[in-house]
Amino acid sequence: MSRWAYVNGEYLPKSQATVHVEDRGYQFADAVYEVWAVMGGRLADFEGHMARLERSLEELRIRMPMSRAALTQVLRETVRRNRVRDGLVYLQISRGTAPRDHAFPSPDTPPSVVATAKSIDRRKQEAAAARGTAVVTRPDNRWGRCDIKTVGLLPNILAKQEALDAGAGDAWLVDDLGLVSEGTSSNAWIVDRDGTLRTRDIQSNILRGITRAAIVAIAAEEGLTFEERGFTPDEVKQAREAFFTNASGFATPVVAIDGVRIGDGKPGPVSRRLRALYIERSETGAV
Repeated sequence: MSRWAYVNGEYLPKSQATVHVEDRGYQFADAVYEVWAVMGGRLADFEGHMARLERSLEELRIRMPMSRAALTQVLRETVRRNRVRDGLVYLQISRGTAPRDHAFPSPDTPPSVVATAKSIDRRKQEAAAARGTAVVTRPDNRWGRCDIKTVGLLPNILAKQEALDAGAGDAWLVDDLGLVSEGTSSNAWIVDRDGTLRTRDIQSNILRGITRAAIVAIAAEEGLTFEERGFTPDEVKQAREAFFTNASGFATPVVAIDGVRIGDGKPGPVSRRLRALYIERSETGAV
């Protein structure tokens, strides 16, 4: 099946979808992005992702390229044209195309908009979650505004590849305080040795994960003891459970860190329960 992309007002076969060589997203990483999970052809956590997109644009002083209603229609149409029932839809908005210069272009320069969608095999995804994944730690050397979801992801990419080269699934980044900040594209969690569910607070240098926020709400409804408090790699090694959250992996168990088994080395009951509840609520609440 051919795949389609939306690029600046047109739906095109993906092989023909291009942006200008002087697009500022390409030349400067002067762009933001968002990713929605698609469940049953609908967008999960829609409001949270859209609100974060608007915040990222505002922080970088990039104007919304169209109304929220029009942008929503672009996303839905991209999903429809690609016949995605379960998968992801990706949206990227740059400051637009202009002669290369570090200074902002003219305010009337239209932002560039790109949207793509792809299917994910949920059976394989669930099988991987049932096994759990391993992570390794790497220094967090990203810029100081990781709360903005920009396309400037080179440190994340390098850390991810180092993890894959080491036989792990991802890297958990460790800051100058010796605390885990987050994964290369996810928020990091543990159930510590005392049974407390913990993740880093959003005042720190981390992305304000939308799946993270949903899991926080679910944990409260389930009556779990929860703290927004950082943890060290040693605390992960001593934890009962660990997992990460993001739009593509939901809540995915982590069973080892730096070669050390976490708990009994299998996905734990808390992470498995939170994953199941998140999927159930997202499927019924998707729009």
